[in-house]
Amino acid sequence: MKPRQQKVARTPMKQKVTRKPAAMKHNWRKFDGLRETDILKAARSDPDAQPLNDAQLKRMKRPNPKVVRQALGLSQEEFAERFKIPIGTLRDWEQGRVEPDQAARAYLMVIARNPKAVREALEPAA
Repeated sequence: MKPRQQKVARTPMKQKVTRKPAAMKHNWRKFDGLRETDILKAARSDPDAQPLNDAQLKRMKRPNPKVVRQALGLSQEEFAERFKIPIGTLRDWEQGRVEPDQAARAYLMVIARNPKAVREALEPAA
């Protein structure tokens, strides 16, 4: 049996597709003409785009799993075993493939602040 050939729709080569330019949302020429001080003044006048103060920046900092682990002087395997974190998950966090979720970030923060208490809490009761 011969394989069936599929029919392909062809358009004449003479037709040229033209597109209208998209309407610009911003006037970049006006922006390019601004001085740095004007840009800063405009940014600060926007109530939705205020710069963060030191307290807000500190609150927003997320624990870095690699920094926490290295501060404790542990290998990935030791850290994962001690704090009951799957080694693959820890590697994904450290290599930036996956961000820790909110609960994991809280757990990492507790580990960073009081690793001894976390270790004791995870030890089986005697």
